Amino acid sequence: MQHDAVAVIDFGGQYAHLIANKVRRLGVLAEIRQPEDPIEVFERYKGIILSGSPSFASQGEDSDYTRAIFDLDIPIVGFCFGHQQIAEHYGGSLVHGGREWGKAMLHIVGDSPIFKGLGEVEQVFMSHYDSVVSVGPGFEEIGFSKKADGQDGHRFAAIANEELKRYGFQYHPEVDDTLNGETMFRNFVIDICGCSQDWNMEGFLDEEIARIQQQVGADGSVFLLASGGVDSTVAAAILGKALGPERLLMLHIDNGLMRKNESAEVVEAFEEVGLGKQLHFVDASEVFLEALKGVIEPERKRAIIGNTFIAVFEAEAKRLGIEDHLLGQGTIYPDTIETGGSKRADTIKTHHNRVPLIDEMIAAGKVVEPLADLYKVEVRELGEKLGVPHDLVWRHPFPGPGLGVRCLCSDGKRDDEGLDAVADQLAQTAEHFGIGAQVLPIRSVGVKADLRAYEHPVLLHGDADWNTLIEATSVITADIPGLNRCIWNLGPEMPSEVRPVKATMNRRRLDVLREADAIVMDALRRHGLYAKVWQCPTVLVPIEFVGGGGQPGGELIVVRPVHSARAMTATPVDLPGAVLADLRRQILKLDGVSGLAVDVTSKPPGTIEWE
Repeated sequence: MQHDAVAVIDFGGQYAHLIANKVRRLGVLAEIRQPEDPIEVFERYKGIILSGSPSFASQGEDSDYTRAIFDLDIPIVGFCFGHQQIAEHYGGSLVHGGREWGKAMLHIVGDSPIFKGLGEVEQVFMSHYDSVVSVGPGFEEIGFSKKADGQDGHRFAAIANEELKRYGFQYHPEVDDTLNGETMFRNFVIDICGCSQDWNMEGFLDEEIARIQQQVGADGSVFLLASGGVDSTVAAAILGKALGPERLLMLHIDNGLMRKNESAEVVEAFEEVGLGKQLHFVDASEVFLEALKGVIEPERKRAIIGNTFIAVFEAEAKRLGIEDHLLGQGTIYPDTIETGGSKRADTIKTHHNRVPLIDEMIAAGKVVEPLADLYKVEVRELGEKLGVPHDLVWRHPFPGPGLGVRCLCSDGKRDDEGLDAVADQLAQTAEHFGIGAQVLPIRSVGVKADLRAYEHPVLLHGDADWNTLIEATSVITADIPGLNRCIWNLGPEMPSEVRPVKATMNRRRLDVLREADAIVMDALRRHGLYAKVWQCPTVLVPIEFVGGGGQPGGELIVVRPVHSARAMTATPVDLPGAVLADLRRQILKLDGVSGLAVDVTSKPPGTIEWE
């Protein structure tokens, strides 16, 4: 069936596939295209969307693309970098400045059809360094921004040329924090582009099954790495439907980085859904821990975990006599885009299923990934359609490297670089909000304006309410350089001293983390919150709190509850006081724990995981 379609030109921004996903949720096919694709490729689309980018349009970066798209008689809208490209192409000007990220208020001007049905002021999401400061002939400003706290934002936050059907948004309507972004998409895709709504997940499933059958061939088989999470479980269901269960084998590897009793529960779950006979289990924990011994650097840890997975996979395949089977993975799109898997995407963090060895196998056609273009919300929808049990479909996401990315390591040296320069500004900001604040002498990964931001977390302390904590976090991470995350101290007082601890990956530390994680998961279930929280990582941070309310010589536990739909953005969850009291009472008593905090940072600027 031939579908009306919209092209999403991927300039390497984190959200290119999220844009496509938003369009598909309207029942319209969206396809990702590269900026250098020949003009003939774009002529069949009914509309074009230009994504954001880690590049700076004001510096002329990433300016070599098929600009002939602007000569096509089809509507075009650009977001962030794409907005800047449209403004500049038609005679506007840009500056490198006016940095914004986080929530802002869009004040709509005029009555452009792209804003049909919206109010005069709309909450939107900003994440940029460059800004449009003027527009060319035929264009007009249809929206300007103000910060969420009422301070001045920017002119030309939205622009339009109604005659040419060219539009630009400085903000990201594809991100859920743009509250009525779906209406903006609908106005563009359905009304302005005139697309028919005839694409759906059933059609995707049929097309994916056909693709799998073509790739694997009539006689081929797949050996799937099955973690037991929703992604690998749904991937198993699709592969089983496409190939038949007799051509699908699965391997669950206990890498020593699992949650408490996780592997036993995974084996039991696959037996319950009738796939127990296809599942092979191997305890390779010693192999992984030996490979990780003494390793501190996060990216190296991820690479080692990924390569060790493949080594164990190949050894098991040889033992079972199935070396000719293709490797199956439940990779979803955030794994790829955050690893820099698209041509221009900045590497936020390398995922274990996107290490170079896996990339080589993909290039050789030896990897089957049924979910590689989907987000978590779509994977779950697909799982429900395939009859995967509800409890498996709605399990909290758990990273492939497991606790390996939640058990942080350190050489014990303080990382105070650049902190003196921001001390006064942080102190003034904290005083304004009536809280205490202290920068921690370590770093965690984050993302700002589509770029990796490996910066310092800030410890907040005080009896501030939730809204004050969120507002303070937004101001600190947006206005003070070098800071990308805030955590709220749950101990009885601000620690008298905070010092880094020399720590590497070992069973003792992992067992401490496993126990803390189990306490968090149990508390969410007992208080009826497990299904309401999208994900809640528990992180062991190699920092000792002296006077933090825990055990002397221990480390910091950080709890990271978030709401999300697609993992590309997230908002922190306000856990009830009863839950926090439970966690405080149980976790601070654990041997090896000196402090406890809850992460109150959105994504961006802080990623969901700390590494």
